[in-house]
Amino acid sequence: MHEMAITQSVVDAIVARLGEAPVSCVRLEIGRLSGVVPDSVRFCFDVLCTGTSLEGARLDIAEPPGRARCHDCGAEFGLDDFIVLCPCGSANAAVLAGRELRIASVEVSHV
Repeated sequence: MHEMAITQSVVDAIVARLGEAPVSCVRLEIGRLSGVVPDSVRFCFDVLCTGTSLEGARLDIAEPPGRARCHDCGAEFGLDDFIVLCPCGSANAAVLAGRELRIASVEVSHV
């Protein structure tokens, strides 16, 4: 399960940056075309935060949809899966969005 390694990297990056500052909320963007399962990240987050400054923090995940632009007809269209196929029938398209995997923000508690 690569979500465990990805989530560990998120936790490590936040702890490295903020040290022992108590974190109340972490916001991630996980695009629908990223290949990462948000529910698995949620499970891993709770487990991996135990004993760190992130313990008890809320995890909010935004899931940007996939978008692409066709090089043949110029149309921009939504993607629901990994098959990049324009409604015109062309597969000559560039993915514009949906592959995001980033820490959008971190909220620190002021206790």
